[in-house]
Order: sequence, then C-alpha cells, then structure tokens
Amino acid sequence: MVWKPNVTVAAVVERDGAFLLVQERSQGRLVLNQPAGHLEPGESLLDAVRRETLEETAWHFEPTALVGIYRWPHPSKSTTYLRFAFAGRVDGQEHARELDNGIEGTVWLSVEEIRAQRALHRSPQVMACVCDYLAGRHYPLDCLRDYDDYSRETGE
Repeated sequence: MVWKPNVTVAAVVERDGAFLLVQERSQGRLVLNQPAGHLEPGESLLDAVRRETLEETAWHFEPTALVGIYRWPHPSKSTTYLRFAFAGRVDGQEHARELDNGIEGTVWLSVEEIRAQRALHRSPQVMACVCDYLAGRHYPLDCLRDYDDYSRETGE
C-alpha cells in the first residue's frame, strides 16, 4: 500500500491588523480556520487557494507569497495533511454567493483574538500560519513549479 498525504491549501489574509478566518463545522463542533481546502486533480496550488477562498468566503483572493508548507498528522485519524499556506489579498466580495457546505460564516480577527480562541482552532496549523506570516516568512511564488508551466516555458 502506498501512503499519500492529503494536500491542502490555505489563504492567510491580513487587512488593517485583522485576519480573515472561517467559522466551520468539523466533527460536530464549530471551529476557526483559514479559508482552506483540498487540492483537486489537475489543479495548481495557486488555482486551488483562489478557488477555496472564493468558495468559503465569497472573496476573490490573489496569492502574493508562499508563507510555508506544513505537515500535520491528525492525532485521531490515520490522515496526514500537507498544507501549502499563501499570503495574499482579497478584493471583490460576491455578497450573494452561497458559502461551501459546513461554512457558517467569516470573521476578521486580530492576532490577540485568534490566540484567545486557540481552543476553537481546527488544527495547530491555524496559529502556525499566522505566526509565520507575522514573522515575515513570505517566499516568492516562482519557487512553485507546475510541470505544465515548465513544459510551456521550455517547449519540452
């Protein structure tokens, strides 16, 4: 049997000292998370984070930097998540858009508010992404390469 992690993407969005988070249902309880979700077949990481942010918040997200790559083995499942977190900006919210199933709403919280609600975080990745973002961990997006992009650039 071949082991494969679940690849996810997350958007770290800061505006005026507050971070965009979603309130969602997970295992029967309300939790806080960055707009995040699974990479779909044939999708680039950047397209995935744009799509997931739109589906979960109704905001159009444009990634500007990679914040980090996080491996998290879920403590009560036999699942390991590999999260690619991106910093970026949102612009143009579709107010009439219905949010993904399980998403109860969105909130803008300060770092202090996020820390104070640590017990509600969906995973330890929530705070780790915020801390890394605040620490200035912003890596250029061109460090990510999709084979489709590479083959177009090189003609191979």
